[in-house]
Amino acid sequence: MLVPCARRGALPPPAGHTRSPRSPLRALALLKMATRVLQRVSRGLDRANSRAPWPGHGAALSRGFVVSSSRNREDSWFKSVFVRKVDPRKDAHSNLLTKNEESNLYKIQFHNVKPECLDSYNKLCEDVLPSIHADKYYPCELVGTWNTWYGEQDQAVHLWRYRGGYPALTEVMNKLRQNKEFMEYRNERGKMLLSRRNQLLLEFSFWNEPVPREGPNIYELRSYQLRPGTMIEWGNYWARAIGYRQHNREAVGGFFSQIGNLYMVHHLWAYKDLQSREDTRNAAWQHDGWDEVVYYTVPLIQHMDSRIMIPMKASPLQ
Repeated sequence: MLVPCARRGALPPPAGHTRSPRSPLRALALLKMATRVLQRVSRGLDRANSRAPWPGHGAALSRGFVVSSSRNREDSWFKSVFVRKVDPRKDAHSNLLTKNEESNLYKIQFHNVKPECLDSYNKLCEDVLPSIHADKYYPCELVGTWNTWYGEQDQAVHLWRYRGGYPALTEVMNKLRQNKEFMEYRNERGKMLLSRRNQLLLEFSFWNEPVPREGPNIYELRSYQLRPGTMIEWGNYWARAIGYRQHNREAVGGFFSQIGNLYMVHHLWAYKDLQSREDTRNAAWQHDGWDEVVYYTVPLIQHMDSRIMIPMKASPLQ
């Protein structure tokens, strides 16, 4: 009997854990369906044999069918092992994973700054961004603004929230184009940047909504590029996993992309320092179920990276 090879790079299963077998009712239904198919084919072969132009012609067809049927069964067996089954869904992933009663949209910005301009860039942001955040004329909030400490160097990360979704985003953009101070800020900022990119995000329903906090803290932004089609599976596991990561108030926010790099997940964490980060992450392994979450979510990831970030003076998350 052939045994499928273990997935390359897969982690060993958690101790005492086994995959649940297929439903007996499903197996019985498949068996009945296969029986009906074979009965129809058998009746067709009997009719062909009665009209065979020479003796044995029908038997030859039957042998050919048996070989072909055997090969088809082998192909189906391999496909059942290695091909991911996709459940039909009646709603968009974004509606299944977000807080439906709210319509918050987030924008995350990554600005790669010329090394010699980083201090001037930070001062420019501290002079302009808080005024937009505080002005009720703009339906947006500055959630946090940071410099990357470990990860991509000379980088600034800004996270904005738009209460009201895409209409609020459009309203803010239109109003800022009429803001002379902001347009001067953009022109001056452009002289200091090497590159920039952004993403529009929604927040997972089971994560905390980011709220201002006092410092000093360091922040970790862990970004995961998932395999297409696995976002619901990721959400199902992390809806349980987040409960293991709340004990030191380290969970700040969890988001997934809508525009920009798709199937991208961002988890934002806060720690007192790097040692606190190490201790908190190690403590998660003492909770029953955390090992299972890691085991089943690692194969969903194509790429991941981590940034350790320091808040700017103007950041509501300190």
